[in-house]
Amino acid sequence: MADFPQPPKKPTPPRKNAEPPRKPLQVLHISKKEEQRTTSDKSLEQSSDQPESASLQKKNISESPIRTGFKNEEINLRKNNIEEEFPPPMGISMGDLLGPPGQKKDFREDSQVNDYQTTDRESRSVDDFDFDEDAFLAALDENEPIGSTGEIAKGAVIGVESDGVYVDIGGKAPGFMPKKECGLGVITNIKEKFPKGLTVEVLVTREQNADGMVTLSCRALALRKSWETLLQLEKSGQLVTVKINGFNRGGVTCDLEGLRGFIPRSQLEDGENHQNLVGSSISVAFLEVNPDTRKLVLSQKKAALISRFRELELGQLVEGKVAAIKPYGFFIDLGGISGLLHQSMITNGSLRSLREVFKPGDEIKAIITELNISRGRIALNTALLEGIPGEIISDKEKLMNEAEERSKLARQRMNETIEKESIEKQKNTSEGNNA
Repeated sequence: MADFPQPPKKPTPPRKNAEPPRKPLQVLHISKKEEQRTTSDKSLEQSSDQPESASLQKKNISESPIRTGFKNEEINLRKNNIEEEFPPPMGISMGDLLGPPGQKKDFREDSQVNDYQTTDRESRSVDDFDFDEDAFLAALDENEPIGSTGEIAKGAVIGVESDGVYVDIGGKAPGFMPKKECGLGVITNIKEKFPKGLTVEVLVTREQNADGMVTLSCRALALRKSWETLLQLEKSGQLVTVKINGFNRGGVTCDLEGLRGFIPRSQLEDGENHQNLVGSSISVAFLEVNPDTRKLVLSQKKAALISRFRELELGQLVEGKVAAIKPYGFFIDLGGISGLLHQSMITNGSLRSLREVFKPGDEIKAIITELNISRGRIALNTALLEGIPGEIISDKEKLMNEAEERSKLARQRMNETIEKESIEKQKNTSEGNNA
């Protein structure tokens, strides 16, 4: 009879409330600490008696449950993770770094890790390195950006295009000067004005871009120099001659050192017909010179005042007419400018009223005792012409007729007084310095 395969037996289902199989009891004859101490002593004795290779030492590390407390597979996995995250230096294995179990690796004994010696690195000084300070500074100078904004530079023209000029100022790339920045006024032929090889002085208006190119301007540099020149002229009180080239409701305009100047109607001698001044040249003085706001305001009247002031000097005898009477004195018209004869400077005698001496329109001669151009002030004096106190009240005509001769003596006394005051001032200054 043929043997037929028997069907597989079905597993017997576990009984309800069945207890799990119990493990046999194990009896520990020694404690865990004693076992660890004994095993550690044995491993130390074996390592001291029979030195093993580095590979065997690593094997002992992985197989020693006392030292790690992990299984072999877990130790290998952790070792691989450490090597991937913190790889050792080239040519050195992890075993070489770890050394035998329980022994601290001394890097100084291994010739392969001399570059990582801590003691040598700490003891090395700057002189041990290949370091040249002069070469370092020279490299910095070579790579230093050329052309800061506002800097004046010189260079040679190396190219001219229809929209501007290329200038070599010594940078990584040539500087570019747009056509409108090539100078003051209108430039008709840029190639004729800037031939190749021409040395020009320019102002850097924009620093280097990504290509190392800076933007240059001859016009901005000319304007800067013009403002500096006008500031010096204003400081010294110089007069300038300008040509009127336009007018508006408030005044007239002119060009001065390439800058646009304005003269208000109130500062013109003929302000009512200011449009007739177009095309004529007049002498003007400075009222305001401000490079920040680009304001240049001029005055024809102030120029006339300064010109008249320059014809005067201290102690000089001048002649004029009484223009006005004020409670504090007389205003004397000296021909375009006015001088003040203060009531304290009229006579050395007692004066009851100003009108008992002079009336409006009277001719008068007086000595200049103060000149202040910035304030436009001229101080006059008639008391210095008197022979006796109050003479100008009692005998005014005689005093005026002899004013020329008397002014010489008065001027001599003024010079003596000024010299005496100067000596006293210098003496006080020297005493103060010595103290």
